Amino acid sequence: MSGLAFSSFCCSFTICYLAAVLLKQFIKQHWQEDEENFVPPVVSASEKVVIRQLLLTSLDDSNGKIRTAISMAVAAIGQQDWPEDWPELLPVLLKLIGDQSNGNGVRGALRCLALLSDDLDDMCVPKLVPELFPSLYRIISSPHLYENSLRAKAFAIVHSCISMLGSMSGVYKRDTASLMTSVLDPLIEQFSIVLNYPVQSQNPDDWSMQMEVLKSILPALWQTFVSSFKTYHLSYIQGAETLDSISYDSDGSEKSLESFEIQLFELWTTIVGNSRLAKVIGGNIKELAYYTIALQQITEEQVQNWSRDANQYVADEDDLTYSCRVSGSLLLEELVTAYEDYGIDSIVEASQMRFHESRELKEAGSADWWRLHEASLFALGSLSEQLCEAQDSGLTKYNVRDLLEQMLIDIMGTGVHQYPFLHARAFSSVAKFSSLISKGVSEQYLCNAAHAIASDVPPPVKVGACRALAQLLPESNQNLIQPNIMGILSSLVDLLRQHVCVSTLKDVICTGIDTKILWCFFSSDNVGGEQSTLIEPVISPIILDVWAQHIADPFISIDAVEVLEAIKNAPGCLQPLVSRILPTIGSILVKPKVQPDGLVAGSLDLLTMVLKNAPVAVVKAVFDTCFVSTVQIVLESDDHGEMQNATECLAAFISGGRQELLVWGGEQGQTLKMLLDAASRLLDPALESSVSLFVGSFVLQLILQIPLHLSPHIPDLIAAIMRHYSDYLSFSKTCPQFTLPAGEIQGAYQIKVTTTALALLISTRHPELSKVEVQGHLIKIFSLLADTLTEIQEQIGAGDDDDSEEDNDWEEVQNGDASISDDIIHSASVPSMTNPSVEHLNAMAKVFDEDDDDSYDDDLTKNDPLNEVKLADFLTNIFANLWENNRPIFEYLCQGLSDSQRSAVEKVLRR
Repeated sequence: MSGLAFSSFCCSFTICYLAAVLLKQFIKQHWQEDEENFVPPVVSASEKVVIRQLLLTSLDDSNGKIRTAISMAVAAIGQQDWPEDWPELLPVLLKLIGDQSNGNGVRGALRCLALLSDDLDDMCVPKLVPELFPSLYRIISSPHLYENSLRAKAFAIVHSCISMLGSMSGVYKRDTASLMTSVLDPLIEQFSIVLNYPVQSQNPDDWSMQMEVLKSILPALWQTFVSSFKTYHLSYIQGAETLDSISYDSDGSEKSLESFEIQLFELWTTIVGNSRLAKVIGGNIKELAYYTIALQQITEEQVQNWSRDANQYVADEDDLTYSCRVSGSLLLEELVTAYEDYGIDSIVEASQMRFHESRELKEAGSADWWRLHEASLFALGSLSEQLCEAQDSGLTKYNVRDLLEQMLIDIMGTGVHQYPFLHARAFSSVAKFSSLISKGVSEQYLCNAAHAIASDVPPPVKVGACRALAQLLPESNQNLIQPNIMGILSSLVDLLRQHVCVSTLKDVICTGIDTKILWCFFSSDNVGGEQSTLIEPVISPIILDVWAQHIADPFISIDAVEVLEAIKNAPGCLQPLVSRILPTIGSILVKPKVQPDGLVAGSLDLLTMVLKNAPVAVVKAVFDTCFVSTVQIVLESDDHGEMQNATECLAAFISGGRQELLVWGGEQGQTLKMLLDAASRLLDPALESSVSLFVGSFVLQLILQIPLHLSPHIPDLIAAIMRHYSDYLSFSKTCPQFTLPAGEIQGAYQIKVTTTALALLISTRHPELSKVEVQGHLIKIFSLLADTLTEIQEQIGAGDDDDSEEDNDWEEVQNGDASISDDIIHSASVPSMTNPSVEHLNAMAKVFDEDDDDSYDDDLTKNDPLNEVKLADFLTNIFANLWENNRPIFEYLCQGLSDSQRSAVEKVLRR
């Protein structure tokens, strides 16, 4: 009946379409006896001949739906009968494709071939490609004859065939290589032409065509990626093949196999980062991660270089150097970004596979088994943050902790001298995954690290051990560490002595790691009072030498200052440390102009650290040695860094010495005069603004600590401040700059300062406010205040039970509630003054620049009257007063608020 329907040209579309659908179902159930869905009876051979003939003559039907249904039926039969029982199928399809006058025939034949090509096996493709590709090429290369939708289908068929050829290359390499070359060479030019088309939003056929081209290229790219690994492994990883010397092209770019692999990584990273292309390779990312990890193995050249120079090892580990290891890590990160938990699972599974392969290689007696093991750990370590988060949240189906611990425990049983880089990687991995791995494994590696730095082990192992100690010590069990602490510190001091004595730039990196560990020791509870006093005379001179030798390196010098600060804060160490520092620093500051670059600024920074939170006796000792020199630097130096650090140092002097400072200088009034002279120089409008970066903190300390002695000089000080800021005090310039970053300000004190200042500004209802726009928003201040109000209400509401009273939402905030923003809530919960006044403006004058030391900042601001302001009530009063006193303006401003902002304002007005 179906055949009769097809042969009757007068039948309706409905009957023909239904016949095609029924025929497709009939073929599935009755065509082949050994099929899974077979239902008796089987179609006879004579019936098959008739059906096949009728279908082929109907492929050029004028109706697209019928053509599609017929094509699906032809493809279903072709999968069973072609080529043995249906040899005429391909000639008929090729004839239809070649007949430009029969557009429907071309469409039907291409549709049929597209369906067939998806299920071709390695026996059919080599026979099909030589006959089919010339016809496909004619369609692809003739945009003037064939529409883009047809060309896209032709590209899709090319992609299917190339994919099959690519999968065959491992078994039939010689046969497929020549075949791939013959079919791809003419198509490459067409690929380039299509990809050079500008993407037009109104032409979806162009998109699909370009996508099919990319899909056709990707299998070839994949084969290049996979096949190049064998050569790279022999030449670079094993070093078994002699490499030609590296050459460079005319642009100076390196020409080598490694640079080729890196460029392949970059190409894959770009593909993964493209959302459309990422979908194309989504099913193969485990394989991509699998080969990536293999290419991340340590090369023989790296083994030689890193064995000679551990600092180069650390540098290559820490820096984004041009290497396969780094490029591979960037690709793995992009996989996680693009595929999220699926990407993480794929990478973890690939790492697990490579780890098991390394075990098999070890059992087989391979000398290079450790490289795969190390590369697997390296790959996981490059994603430590994402993996820890995925494990904690349950997003990964694999147990990352178990895999890591299995890898780490296996390494414990191997020789540290035989496999130094594997042990170094284990220590680094423990440091990166300290929050994930079990306490038992962490403690075992902590003990191993302590033993390693005291033993004669290869330098990379000591570097890894230092990393592990730096991470694990602050979290360690005191009972475990205390018996060994003196030995560990002694070993660290020996390491530092070696680096300081060598005193070359290449030792900077290891020195930084060592100082970081010492900081961990003194900052934790591991060092007791008696031990710290014994350690200080040994460690302080070494750290001071490190600081002096590397003063130009901010990383090392900052680490050294942090260690000295930790020593300063350790019980019984402050006085001896200050006695050790002062003679040297004093001699440097007395003759600043003859010192090496950076030494004066660094000395002032060190001095400021000593002064912070120091007892008055220590401040007095530092004052006697260094105060006059510090003031002279402010008055005479032209170096911006020196002047900035000297300004901070003077602020620390005033904060620590307070009013007593004024009588230390001998002659009455001399110290105050020197301070005012320094302020005058720093506020000189002729100086560049960066010089006076910390003048606000300095002036603030003068006002806070010696207000009575300063009061006669306040008019002159204010005049100097006004002159200094004369170029910036235009309201139309200042207001937009003040409000633009207001939402980004952090810290309870700074939020309160900014919010109260903006609120008081808008409460003046000054006419100039109506002229100010910030990024197109008129009176952005009103919106910012409403934002703050909204956030306070939301955060407090999130922290309270639903049945809490509204007053409790505003008045009572539990400090321990983790769901509440500390900065906003702390600002909202301080006792309030009921009405804004001039006192608030006075309080706002006490704004100063934030410092890294939170406790020091808190000490400076704890007496500020602004701390008495309760932000929630303060804003409520501002909005209520504006509503009551100038309702038209209030309603006008409300028009610019969002729904959430307007709701927050209405809520406080209803109270």
